[in-house]
Amino acid sequence: MSYDLPGSTPIPADVELPDKILAGLTARQVAIITVAAVIIWAGFEATRRLVPLPVFAAMAAPVAVAATALVIGQRDGLSLDRLLIAAWRQARSPRRLVTVPGGVPAPPAWAGSHLARRQGAPPAPLDPLYRSVAGDGVIGLGDGGAAVAAAVSTVNFALRTPAEQDALTAAFGRWLNSLTGPAQVLIRAGRADLTAAVTALEDAAPALPHPALEDAALGHAAFLAGLAEGRDLLTRQVLLVVREPHRAGPAAARTSGAAARAAQRGAEAARLLGAADLTVSVLDGGQVTALLAAAADPGADIRASRLAVPSQPVTSAGTLS
Repeated sequence: MSYDLPGSTPIPADVELPDKILAGLTARQVAIITVAAVIIWAGFEATRRLVPLPVFAAMAAPVAVAATALVIGQRDGLSLDRLLIAAWRQARSPRRLVTVPGGVPAPPAWAGSHLARRQGAPPAPLDPLYRSVAGDGVIGLGDGGAAVAAAVSTVNFALRTPAEQDALTAAFGRWLNSLTGPAQVLIRAGRADLTAAVTALEDAAPALPHPALEDAALGHAAFLAGLAEGRDLLTRQVLLVVREPHRAGPAAARTSGAAARAAQRGAEAARLLGAADLTVSVLDGGQVTALLAAAADPGADIRASRLAVPSQPVTSAGTLS
């Protein structure tokens, strides 16, 4: 028995862009223009018998220019109004965060004013989104449930034939249809470290069967070393994070159930995405800990490393790698 696969449905590239509701403007842009127009009109009605029209136009011009900049201005893909809101939040947030589960103790009365003058606002407690990391890599999120992170390889879609592209799309669609909870595809960018590649080439070059191959390997190693010294090399890491929320039941059962379901969904994603020529490697506890630590240092190198899991004692050098 044979089955006819349904025809593919094209998805527009701008499917995630906000809808245009008036004159090519989004609802947010229309709201900004409306507020600016109301302010200018109210100012005109209040001053039209006191201020000549040219003078009022000069006074209202900065408001109109500011509204226009908020509507059409962008930076790094974000609109100016969202950047201003983010800047305001950043300016009001504490500059120093420390890990203190019991809260930041207040300084002594005799030293409080002195420290305030020298250091500004006191530090605030660092409250990470995760609560625990298990040895198998399951991330406890407290009331948010549990999550599992996995490193995902990439596949060159453009070089495939139309039939292969349809097969890859169908495999990816099967994984999307199998989702029973939230999932996130995260692409991290960071500095690339070529030290390991250069060292491997230099170590393997003398064992090559021909002197020409050895010279080529050493030349390529020298090229990579020079490239790393003269440029800031970037690499990307693709991560898949699946989260499983809590379900009804006792607290202990809800926690263990969410962790088991999250681990099961990670294994299921590895199996289904394997049909799309993607290698999904679920991260263990040490790799997840290193990933969470690297998230606090965006400029760090991206490499497959491990750190000791929180609350896990370090008993030997083999615990870390």
